[in-house]
Amino acid sequence: MGRLLQVSTPDYDYHSRLVSSDNPLNGSQLWGCNDYVVLGYSRLESGDVYPGVFLIGTITAIYDVGCLLGAIAAMYVGEKWGRKKTILLGTTIMSIGAVLQTAAYGVPQMIVGRVVAGIGNGINTATAPVWQGETSQIKWRGKLVIIEMILNVAGYSLSNWMTFGFSFVPGPASWRFPLAFQFVFIFVLYATVPWLPESPRWLIGHDKTENAQQIIADLENKDVHDPHVIAAYTEIITAVQYEREHAISWRQLLRGQTGDQGGTCVIRRLILGAGAQAMQQLAGINVTSYYLPTVLMESVKLSETLSRLLAACNSVSYLIASTLAIPKIDGWGRRKLMIWCALGQGVCYLMITVLLRFSEKPDYPHQTQVAAAAVAFFFCYYLFFGCSYQGIGWLLPVELNSLSMRTKGAALGTATNWAMNFMVVEVTPVGIQNLGWKFYIIWTVFNFSFIPVVYFFYPETANRALEDIDVFFRENHSIFVNGNPEAISVARPARYIEMEQALTDQSTSISKAKQMLSQDEGQIEYHETV
Repeated sequence: MGRLLQVSTPDYDYHSRLVSSDNPLNGSQLWGCNDYVVLGYSRLESGDVYPGVFLIGTITAIYDVGCLLGAIAAMYVGEKWGRKKTILLGTTIMSIGAVLQTAAYGVPQMIVGRVVAGIGNGINTATAPVWQGETSQIKWRGKLVIIEMILNVAGYSLSNWMTFGFSFVPGPASWRFPLAFQFVFIFVLYATVPWLPESPRWLIGHDKTENAQQIIADLENKDVHDPHVIAAYTEIITAVQYEREHAISWRQLLRGQTGDQGGTCVIRRLILGAGAQAMQQLAGINVTSYYLPTVLMESVKLSETLSRLLAACNSVSYLIASTLAIPKIDGWGRRKLMIWCALGQGVCYLMITVLLRFSEKPDYPHQTQVAAAAVAFFFCYYLFFGCSYQGIGWLLPVELNSLSMRTKGAALGTATNWAMNFMVVEVTPVGIQNLGWKFYIIWTVFNFSFIPVVYFFYPETANRALEDIDVFFRENHSIFVNGNPEAISVARPARYIEMEQALTDQSTSISKAKQMLSQDEGQIEYHETV
């Protein structure tokens, strides 16, 4: 952290990893908090908490309601308090929820604990990606969000294996210990977040410019007067001033009063960011993430033990697939990954639908074989989702929204994610039971529909500064981007590079002029003294 810690400053990549490695641990803990109960819901019956069949879905989904409320709260708290304090607030609320769940003696306390933990999780999931994106270099921003999601999936995988292992343990310990285990991640957050730098963009937006320039210098491992630091600082200042001149309130936004054509397409950017989160959930990931053992038992007709073992094994392949996105997120860009992986996900769900159709036919002679093939396509689906929508859904709301709306936009996107999550969790058990193989047609259609949506409406954000994206939306007001070479190019457009270089050259000239002036003043003072 350089001058922030009054020690020698390491390189920028180290700082990026510090910020990113903290927030993903938070994500892993959040997944664990969610899935330890969800994946092991049947084990609740072995203790003092006996939810019954009809309450299981409510206990599962009520967490998402809490997350939705937390994300909405982050719209207001996050911009007022800053990124660090908001994360600590969310973690504190989650700690209270974790205590309530671990010590639950009945269904009401478990539900309250789930809601409280969800509120804290919603605050953190709305804030962490913004904080990370605002403290990352262009070349690292996408990769760091993917790394965050990899650790997120690692927490999910851990919850699967822990649930599977503790399913053989009798008594309340089978679910109380997995719930208590999340405190490991909570302690890590409390130990690391206070030492991390605040977002320089948030500081500039709140007129704390001196601290912001120092943090930019520390993150870049350069002197505060370095031309590159001054150029980055000036670019953010310019973006903040422009946003203030064209800022709109929530009341104006809801009334459609978005200002003149010199604005930055606020509503369009909010919709695109929230849409990315909606697509992540409508891709059908939580049909299997929450209920894969149930899906394998009800749809594929496997035993409970084998279903839980396969779910745990699948979480490992999911984790491996997520790592494939690290070199591809900037090499292929967001658009290509979303389009091609939506195609792959759609094909997987199509094959699952067809295979389960035959496996449910009473007189079909190869039911076992087609059921096994369906399991293979469930695994294959995770490969496509893990290297695309898993991370991109959280990345785009940060990249697409302007500085003045970034906190609100990310919070709105997160709220959309949890609202869709709640819907999926609620309908899945009923859909599997009542519709059978037809239930999977829904997710097949959704995945194929994402292809034209991304192709026509989503601009590329890879290899661009956040201020580059602001410039794009200021100058391009058409909702269709497919015909704009600058909008779909994976490489950073040349004119943005030229603009940045011109700003750096200008900062260099100013810096040299100040040095010469300082030298001249020193010589004059020297001669006067003599």
